[in-house]
Amino acid sequence: MQGKIIYLDHSATTPLDPEALETMNPFLRDVYGNASSIHSLGQEAKKYLENARETFAKLINAESPEEIIFTSSGTESDNLAIKGTAFANKEKGNHIITSSIEHHAVLNTCEYLEENGFEVTYLPVDEYGAVNPKDVKKAINAKTVLVSIMHANNEVGTLQPIKEIAEIIRKENDTRFTKEFGGIYFHTDAVQTAGKIKIDVQSLGVDLLSVSAHKFYGPKGVGALYRRNGTRIVPILHGGHHERNLRAGTENVAGIAGMVKALELSQTKIDKEQERILLLRDKLEKEIIEKIPYTKVNGHSYRRVAGISNISFEFIEGESLVVSLDLKGIECSTGSACASGSTEASHVLKAMCLEPALAQGAVRFSLGKGNTEEDIDYVLKVLPEMVVKLREISPLWKQRK
Repeated sequence: MQGKIIYLDHSATTPLDPEALETMNPFLRDVYGNASSIHSLGQEAKKYLENARETFAKLINAESPEEIIFTSSGTESDNLAIKGTAFANKEKGNHIITSSIEHHAVLNTCEYLEENGFEVTYLPVDEYGAVNPKDVKKAINAKTVLVSIMHANNEVGTLQPIKEIAEIIRKENDTRFTKEFGGIYFHTDAVQTAGKIKIDVQSLGVDLLSVSAHKFYGPKGVGALYRRNGTRIVPILHGGHHERNLRAGTENVAGIAGMVKALELSQTKIDKEQERILLLRDKLEKEIIEKIPYTKVNGHSYRRVAGISNISFEFIEGESLVVSLDLKGIECSTGSACASGSTEASHVLKAMCLEPALAQGAVRFSLGKGNTEEDIDYVLKVLPEMVVKLREISPLWKQRK
């Protein structure tokens, strides 16, 4: 295994698919025109841009290509969905509902809105990291304009009851319209599910949905926001008339082409591939629990993204284990890459009421299409001894009862 890298951090980012890169190359070399230009080179870029929009819309079952807004990232998509909806509907209300385990792209955006006159309700989750739809219903009031609940959590992988929440909002909106109240919009951050689960915006019942290309083997620096027709938002970037006046800035045609190709490729064998990854994840978790005492799998047992495995190793620091694994060529993380460097325990695990010792010892293994059974066998070979060594130098291990 010397010299080989075993990459188990696919929730942080994924390698660019060779076919996606090949799709991008013409737009980096030859079709380099600005899609807003009226000359032939610009119009050629525009044609490919709109073809990509149409393909993307079909892949997520949107009603029309006009419902797709291309952005620079999942973070920008989240910001546009939340700020854009909040500011567009502030005359109707100033209340937003989200969960306590959202990605910081959502949480920090909501905190910003709180500083600017909005009220935010942060819903609790259960021990598995799931929102209770009944809590959403209880939190809704006459001033609620937006609900934002992630499709799946990026740290523990738990899938949220999006369809159930959407139905609650639909029924509430039926009542509101008869009372001449403004409707509530529903946003979901699908950054951790796009490319892993078939996304059908009609079935989910959402009004807004965010994705990020580099999470499903597309390029970094490009994302998308689905906005259902009729959903009122305002832009958060101001400049030109790009993306139907909702997102100023010259479109990254090469990146968009790569993103759409990557998403298209993910759909071809999505069920079979996720089943393969699930078997590897289950093997990893089962043998870790059997071989290493004082360990715990965090997240729901089956309502979870196949590739995410968050495991707590009590009496050690998760970061120490990540560094030790890195020295053996195994790449993983303690949680969200956007929170790396923080010495605080994960806000997700805290919200799940995990004991502090377990929260501090959590490591996230996130599997992808490049992983094999041999990779898992190697991890299972080196991990137990590594945990033993770290526990031997841990004061917590020595103080255990």
